[in-house]
Amino acid sequence: MEQPHKKSTSPTTSGLAETIPADLAVEIRKLAHELSNALEIIVQTSYLLGTVEIKEPGAEWLRMMDNGVQKAMDINLSLRNYIKSHTQQ
Repeated sequence: MEQPHKKSTSPTTSGLAETIPADLAVEIRKLAHELSNALEIIVQTSYLLGTVEIKEPGAEWLRMMDNGVQKAMDINLSLRNYIKSHTQQ
């Protein structure tokens, strides 16, 4: 009879979360930085579009884009904070 696989868990040091291996952390930091740069282009474009008068339905699309941009920026910040808190300094 086959036994079910148990998810292995490793103990954490002093209750801190497990750290990301250094080589992986470097690659993740690079990707997060590139994502930030790409999002900055979208943020600036959204801002510039907001400075001109846009008629409906374009104005609604701009509001939708602004909401999406804000969510993407929040997610990116969460990602960067996660990386920072799970890597050795």
